[in-house]
Amino acid sequence: MSDISRNNRPEDSIEETRRKKMEEFRRSADRNAIRGDYDSDRGGYDPEEPVQDDPYAEEPAPRRRRKNREINSYSDNDTKKKIERESKKALKQQKKEEKKLEKSKAKRNRRIFKLVWIAMIVLVGITLSQFLLVGVNDLLAISRDDNPTKVMIHVPADPTMDEIATLLHDANVINEPGFFKLYASFTSSEKGFRQGDFEIETDKDYEAIINFLQSNVNRTDIVKMQITEGMNLLEIVEALHEKGVINDEQEFLNLCNSDYFDADFTFLKDIKNKDDRYYKLEGYLFPDTYEFYVGEDPKSVISKFLNNYDNKIVLHKEKYFGNSKKTSLVEEAAESGYSFDEILTIASIIQAEAASRDDMYEISAILHNRMKYGTESGVSKLNCDSTFYYPYRKAENVPESIKSSFKSKYNTDEIDGLPAGPICNPGVEAIKAAVKPNESDNLYFCHDKEENGSTPYYAKTIQQHEANLQAIENGTTNSYNEYNYGYGNYYYDYNSGSYTNGQQYQQEQQQYPDQQLPANQVQSQGQNQAQAQGQAQAQGQGQTYE
Repeated sequence: MSDISRNNRPEDSIEETRRKKMEEFRRSADRNAIRGDYDSDRGGYDPEEPVQDDPYAEEPAPRRRRKNREINSYSDNDTKKKIERESKKALKQQKKEEKKLEKSKAKRNRRIFKLVWIAMIVLVGITLSQFLLVGVNDLLAISRDDNPTKVMIHVPADPTMDEIATLLHDANVINEPGFFKLYASFTSSEKGFRQGDFEIETDKDYEAIINFLQSNVNRTDIVKMQITEGMNLLEIVEALHEKGVINDEQEFLNLCNSDYFDADFTFLKDIKNKDDRYYKLEGYLFPDTYEFYVGEDPKSVISKFLNNYDNKIVLHKEKYFGNSKKTSLVEEAAESGYSFDEILTIASIIQAEAASRDDMYEISAILHNRMKYGTESGVSKLNCDSTFYYPYRKAENVPESIKSSFKSKYNTDEIDGLPAGPICNPGVEAIKAAVKPNESDNLYFCHDKEENGSTPYYAKTIQQHEANLQAIENGTTNSYNEYNYGYGNYYYDYNSGSYTNGQQYQQEQQQYPDQQLPANQVQSQGQNQAQAQGQAQAQGQGQTYE
């Protein structure tokens, strides 16, 4: 029936159906051409691209894929150009939209950033203004307690700004340590804070606080100590260390043997034999009463000594020795024939040997006499006990590790003339005695035992000197205020103006008014005197009792 129906279908109806199919196929071809499914090189569609099945085909057409995107054969050139223009236009429009969108996003982001930035500025401004307001009040001491007090603070050696700010804050001297550090940095005041103890008021502004802590004048940990005439360098170092003035003794000794101070104190350049000395600055640490600080810099301590020496010895002028014109001791020494460094060495021996001020001038005469014509008189060396163990005071001061082999290169029993440098630090009077000794012919001196007042005895000859030593040993001397001269049981008493036995006083007083009697003028008492002289000779010359 279907065949009959199909055969009976009117031709115009069949034609109409075909026409519709062709029209539909043409529209489909145009759509495929636009999509680029048509392969012009192959003359058709890509067999891999799927196409719409022909409803009138006995079998469905195979699925085909697009290979390229060229316009199919059903599209003319105008259509192609039109499509290309529209495609470019669409692409351009798309890019334009994208740019517009990006601009919009960027503009929105800039607005957000500006808002955040403004908020941060406002926040920082508020914080900073508060910090400045509080800080400035503290800087000017406006916000401090209305009832200021004094507090003690201890500044350590080489303090940092953090340490200083913390100390001040903990002691309620400042309220804003951060602002204090900022102010110190801005004014370049981070360095210069002094070590030590300070008593400071709590109502000071920042500038006053910094100035206060950077001056030693305001320290309370002051050590007042006296360096006595005749102390040697090792004794001075030990005393300074015991008082807490210096912490490192060896550092101090190294500085005293260096050229560090030569630029500031020109008198040190006169020292020409530094390598022959134990310590270069021995003799130049002027004895006096000083004020030091606990833990003071050794350079500062030594500078105080040298500066005092410069002022008291080198620069100071007065009418010395009855002169009508003011001069310095350095100028007075210029006529002695010795350099001032040698004068200082002589003065140091005088200081170590003398028992009194007047004794200094007579010992000075003896030292000068020995150096001038001692060899001619049989005395070629100074023979001073005080030089035997230098740089130590006595044998017991020599360290045990070197005691058995120690020999001082300053020992005047072994060397001719003066040692290489001073053996101690003499005072003004000893230096004056070294510059201007007594006029005397004596070549020997000794002193009574300390319990007897260390009375000095002088002599021109070895015989006289040995008699003095024997009298001291026998305890046959008496007490004198000053210059007392004895030979065994015979001596001249300056207080009474006579000899103890009174023998030969009348005829000898005129011949020897100011000197002890020569040994050949003394009347002996037979065997007692001979025995005394023999014992004295066994003791040797130059012996002193101190």
